[in-house]
Amino acid sequence: MNRRNFCGTLLGGAAALGLAPLLHAAETPPNIILITADDLGIQLNSYGDMTVPTPHLNQLADEGVLFQSAYVTQASCSPSRSSMFTGLYPHQNNQLGLEHRGYVMHKGIPTLPALLKANGYRNGSIGKVHVRPAEDLPFDFQIYRQEGLNPKDVTQYAKHAETFINETGDQPFFLLYSLGDPHKKFFHQVNGIPTNPVKAEDMKPFAEHGGIDTPEIREEIAGYYNAIQRIDVGIRLLRDLLKKTGKDKNTLIIFIGDHGAPLSRGKTTTYEFGLRIPFLVHWPERIQAKQVRSEFISTVDILPTCLEAAGLTSPKHVAGQSLLPMVTGASTPWRDTLCAEFTTHGPGFTPQRSIRDKRYKLILNLRTDKKKSGLGVDGCKVRDAMQDSKWEATEGYRVFKMLENPPDVEFYDLQNDPIEYHNLAGKPELKAVESRLKKALLAWRQETHDPLLDPAIFAAYKKHHDEFGKSHQEKVAAAKAAGKKAPYRKIDMTKFQETWPTAAYR
Repeated sequence: MNRRNFCGTLLGGAAALGLAPLLHAAETPPNIILITADDLGIQLNSYGDMTVPTPHLNQLADEGVLFQSAYVTQASCSPSRSSMFTGLYPHQNNQLGLEHRGYVMHKGIPTLPALLKANGYRNGSIGKVHVRPAEDLPFDFQIYRQEGLNPKDVTQYAKHAETFINETGDQPFFLLYSLGDPHKKFFHQVNGIPTNPVKAEDMKPFAEHGGIDTPEIREEIAGYYNAIQRIDVGIRLLRDLLKKTGKDKNTLIIFIGDHGAPLSRGKTTTYEFGLRIPFLVHWPERIQAKQVRSEFISTVDILPTCLEAAGLTSPKHVAGQSLLPMVTGASTPWRDTLCAEFTTHGPGFTPQRSIRDKRYKLILNLRTDKKKSGLGVDGCKVRDAMQDSKWEATEGYRVFKMLENPPDVEFYDLQNDPIEYHNLAGKPELKAVESRLKKALLAWRQETHDPLLDPAIFAAYKKHHDEFGKSHQEKVAAAKAAGKKAPYRKIDMTKFQETWPTAAYR
């Protein structure tokens, strides 16, 4: 890795905006804080949602850069986070599903914490990391549930952050600030935060609910928004701490959701409600404030951005691009389509690949012979409501049924159908557009070495998951018959784990 290896266009861009160059050769590298809000979509004031006030996130956005079209690689916790740490898509790094359900990255992939640590940074993590293997994510300071952290208590995060910063001294640091909200279980208040929680009767279902409306759904939505208010307080506490410790000027902050809301057609899908996230970047005196960008941003861009800020070059295999040339005024080529994926969440195998441009969205459902889970993700109340026949005539009922049994191809006009309710696949008048996106999606899969393009590998994944599913059901039935607790649903995926670099990257 070469420290402080910057191109002239980047330095020139910063100078043209009246900003300091990102890093002088003799200058101390910046501190870096990556804030992740667990299961947070774009339901913030700065993204046009005024349901609850988010003044401190508004301020963070106003003083930095807001990316309007930011996406995760997969709307599932571990796969999404793996992309932040590696700059690779989940199908590249092998974190295909949840780590506590048995999924694991390839061994030895260079990660953001490892690369920064090798170049003088002290690493800290407060909240969940949720990616394995742990040895490839070296944190010098780590606080989670086993250390007594309540992931819903933002005051605890600030106290632990103060300990970490004080212990670190003048050494540059990387801090993963992994907030536990708004992941379920929802709490309207935690230690009195927020001070003015919203109530169920004040809420209305999301447009994505398609007309399905019950008191339980409204209660769930109220819990989600109260969690967002708590996040906002957490941002204030962290920024107050940075000012108190004198770290506010030389700290790069990236704030994101790790994927969309934990509600049906959000988390665990490839719909916009699941993939699109808030993405804010703040670096005083280095990045011009009040920027609103419309380019397609992916979480694979986080690693190269942080490395470039630290004066380091990214490994050649990285799929993302640094955002710094863009936000400091340098002319840089950028992607005109955005690709994402879903392979699994918990043990199961109903993979999808998706691509969108400024107007159209294509989803390929790679396996349609098996029911796809996700309707009741994290206990979503939509699943319960669907049992009532009175909703059968609603649009929501139709699309939620399709969520479980999708067609081979989904194709949407996001300009006229932003919630992706009307599948236009096969329409003669859109044949050329659909074909263009299919070709672009295939090119991306080939460029990123998607293993599911290989029929033998696809069949091996399918067989392994199906055999596990059958075996697990038999064990559950036996445990129930014996009056015992059902076994934990965790699949052994080590047979698919390789040592980096895999053959495709040698």
